[in-house]
Amino acid sequence: MNVKQKTIKNEVSVQGVGLHTGANVTLTFCPAPENHGFKFQRTDLPGEPVIDADCDNVTDTARGTTISQNGASVSTVEHVMASLVGMDLDNVLMKLDGPETPIMDGSAIQFLDALESAGVQIQEKDREYFQIPHNIAYTEPDRKVEIVAMPLDDYRFTCMIDYNSPVLGSQHAGITSIAEFKKEIASCRTFCFLHELEYQLQNNLIKGGDLNNAIVIVDKEVTKEELDHLAKIFKRKAIDVAPQGILNNMELRHQNEPARHKLLDMIGDLALVGVHLKGHIMAARPGHAANVAFAKKIKAAIKKEKNKKVQHVYDPSVKPLYDTVQIMDILPHRQPFLFVDKVLELSKTHVVGVKNVTMNEEFFKGHFPGAPVFPGVIQIEAMAQTGGILVLSTVPDPQNYLTLFLKIDNVRFRAQVLPGDTIVFRCDLMEPIRRGIAQMKGVGMVAGKVVVEAEMMAQIVKVKESETT
Repeated sequence: MNVKQKTIKNEVSVQGVGLHTGANVTLTFCPAPENHGFKFQRTDLPGEPVIDADCDNVTDTARGTTISQNGASVSTVEHVMASLVGMDLDNVLMKLDGPETPIMDGSAIQFLDALESAGVQIQEKDREYFQIPHNIAYTEPDRKVEIVAMPLDDYRFTCMIDYNSPVLGSQHAGITSIAEFKKEIASCRTFCFLHELEYQLQNNLIKGGDLNNAIVIVDKEVTKEELDHLAKIFKRKAIDVAPQGILNNMELRHQNEPARHKLLDMIGDLALVGVHLKGHIMAARPGHAANVAFAKKIKAAIKKEKNKKVQHVYDPSVKPLYDTVQIMDILPHRQPFLFVDKVLELSKTHVVGVKNVTMNEEFFKGHFPGAPVFPGVIQIEAMAQTGGILVLSTVPDPQNYLTLFLKIDNVRFRAQVLPGDTIVFRCDLMEPIRRGIAQMKGVGMVAGKVVVEAEMMAQIVKVKESETT
C-alpha cells in the first residue's frame, strides 16, 4: 500500500530567540500543497523570499546549518528539520520573521509539540521514498569521521561520538525506527564544552544563548571566579559543576543526551536531501559539515539511480495523447524539421514521444545513401523536441514561447537506428524547473532497447505576448 503525502491542518507559531543572533523571532508552520516539500520564507525581507530546504542551498555549517537562496538566508535549521521528519510530514512552509530559527530549549521537542497541535492532513499524492540501494559511505580521515548508509526497509540511526574528553567519554545512541524520534531523541538538547562557551562569549557568537538551552560540559579546571563570572553573564545567583561534569544549570534528560542530540542534528541535516529515506545510517563523530556532505552524496546517488531506472516498454500503436497536428500547436517546428510524430504520455515531470523513421526522410538522400542510418544529431534533435513539449506544457500559451537548449551532456549512441524503426523517446525532469531552466534526462528506445541517451539543459523564452480578444 502506497504511503500518502502529509501536511499540517492548521498554522501554528512558536516564538523565541536565535542562539547566535539573539534576535527575537516568530516561526510559523503553514500547510502546503502536494509536492511542495519543506521551504522557509523570510517574511521580514522585501519580497518575502523563499528558501528551499535543500542541501545544495547550504552555505555555512560552522555553528549550525545555514541555507541561502534568492538573496536570503536562514540559520540553525537542523532542529526544525528534524521535527518535520519526526512528525513524518512532507509539505510545510515555514514563515520566519528573522535570520535564524528560535533555539527554544536547545532541542526539537517544542517544534514537534507545536506541529502535533496543528494536526496532520493526509494528501492525495503518493509519497516518494529513496531506498538506499547499496552501502553509501563518507569519511574524513583527519577528523576520524565515518558515515555509512546501508539498505534497510525502514529509517534507522546509530551514532557514536568521541571528543577525547574524560568527562564526556565515548557515547552511543540509536533508534531502530524514525517512529521512536519523539520519545527517544526530540527532547535532547544541544551541548558545548566550557572552553567553547568562553570563546563564543568573548567573540559575541551566542547572543541568544543562556544556560537553559545548552548542556555545558566542563572539560577544564575552573575557578570559583570563573563560575561567578558565568553566573553574572547568565543572570544566575550561582553556578557550580555537577557530579556528571556539567554545569549544574540543568539535569540530563538521558545519560547519553549529547550523543542523542548529535543523532537529532543528523536527522535534521539529512532531511535536506529532500526526500524520505529508507536505510540504516551509522555515524562516528558526525557534525554539520560532514552531515551535509553526506546528504549531498545521497542526493547524487538518487540522481544516479533515477538515471538507471529500467525503461518502460511502450506500444507506439496506441492512441496518442497528441497527434502531429496537436504537436504543431505546441512546438514551433514544421516539416521537414518536425521530428515528433505523436505524444503518448505527458505529466509534470515526464513526456513520452514517438518518431517513425521512414526511408523518404530528406536527409537519407545524402546521409549514407547506400547504407541509410538515422543520423545521431537528428536523434538528439528529436529527443530535444520531445523534451520541449514537456517544458512548454508548463505555460498556458506555448505558442508564444521557444525552448532554447543550453547544454547537452553525456550523449551515448548504443545502436544504429534504421529506416522502418520507431523510436520512443522518454524525457524526465532531473530536478524542478527553476527560473525557466529545465534539466532533463532523455532516452530513445527501439523495440524496448535503449539506442540513445543524453542529459539536456534548456531554457524557456517568451518571444511574443499572448493575443487578447
